[in-house]
Amino acid sequence: MLTANGEIRMLGIETSCDETAAAVVAWREGSPPRILSNVVLSQLEEHAAFGGVVPEIAARAHVEALDGIVEAALAEADITLDGIDAVAATAGPGLIGGLLVGLMTAKAIAAATGKPLIPINHLEGHALSARLIGDVAFPYLILLVSGGHTQILLVEGPGRYERWASTIDDAIGEAFDKTAKLLGLPYPGGPNVERVARSGDPMRFDFPHPLKGEARPDFSFSGLKTAVRQAATAIAPLSDQDVADIAASFQRAIVETLADRVARSLERFRAERPQAPAPTLVVAGGVAANGPIRAALLSLCDKHGFAFLAPPAALCTDNAAMIAWAGIERLHAGLGADAAADAMELAPRSRWPLDLNAAPLVGAGKRGAKA
Repeated sequence: MLTANGEIRMLGIETSCDETAAAVVAWREGSPPRILSNVVLSQLEEHAAFGGVVPEIAARAHVEALDGIVEAALAEADITLDGIDAVAATAGPGLIGGLLVGLMTAKAIAAATGKPLIPINHLEGHALSARLIGDVAFPYLILLVSGGHTQILLVEGPGRYERWASTIDDAIGEAFDKTAKLLGLPYPGGPNVERVARSGDPMRFDFPHPLKGEARPDFSFSGLKTAVRQAATAIAPLSDQDVADIAASFQRAIVETLADRVARSLERFRAERPQAPAPTLVVAGGVAANGPIRAALLSLCDKHGFAFLAPPAALCTDNAAMIAWAGIERLHAGLGADAAADAMELAPRSRWPLDLNAAPLVGAGKRGAKA
């Protein structure tokens, strides 16, 4: 499994949504990980006209691009397929068409090279990504915020997760995208809402802060979206300043709500693990690239005595380096290598929760929950 110098070299493949990605990551015990390549092809132009990701278009784009992306990642890493030790691929959750393309490609590579295949939960890739760029000890908390997920998880190690909070309706990224579409902003919604909000008055509209102050740690964004729509309808047609003010007020409500909700989990961690020497909150997922959200969470962590870590934007959004790293983490923990035969039979999963014992909730990645 290991190269001559004791290093693991992992090829990662990610096709769960609208990024076609491949990467090579290397790691040797006692040394930091090395990202040898991380190639990502975005499909923004293909989906922009529709205001969101169209699954059929995404799947076809993955088919057309993935072989070339894998070749590019290997070339950038200056390695051949014979030089990798295993291949890790996202097997879920995500759009089933895209997952099929990536997982079948990984199975073909594994079969042709005789190397192990390690199916990876996309959420585990995000959950472990902080350890790819920093010395983060287990256990830690992760706030996972993306277009499809809003969760707080306790991360105790590869394959060991406990969900502490989740959205009870819509994911935070969906709220950004729907608000952007309502305001006539281009796709993707999150970055464009943040952009126009810079010139807006965040105090003009007093939007609700769902669940703020409640003891339960969960999130809710459906009512906030409704309030934004009602405000926009009441003053239509919207001027550029109206759009900026609504975006800024919406973003303020999001930031303040997140801070209130996350504080519940920080307090719980402190109460249940008082001996933890350096508790850390990790924030990952596409929404983690939002500047005001990062700033608010950093301030919150300072207040509660937590270290704050958000991977760089390239590792917050979907990428294959985090998938390759999750494969390395699982191998090092003794997970995955002895299940190579089962992995070759594994079907992709549109929903796949990290915490299998958690009750089904929206945004938890568990089949049976509302999509």
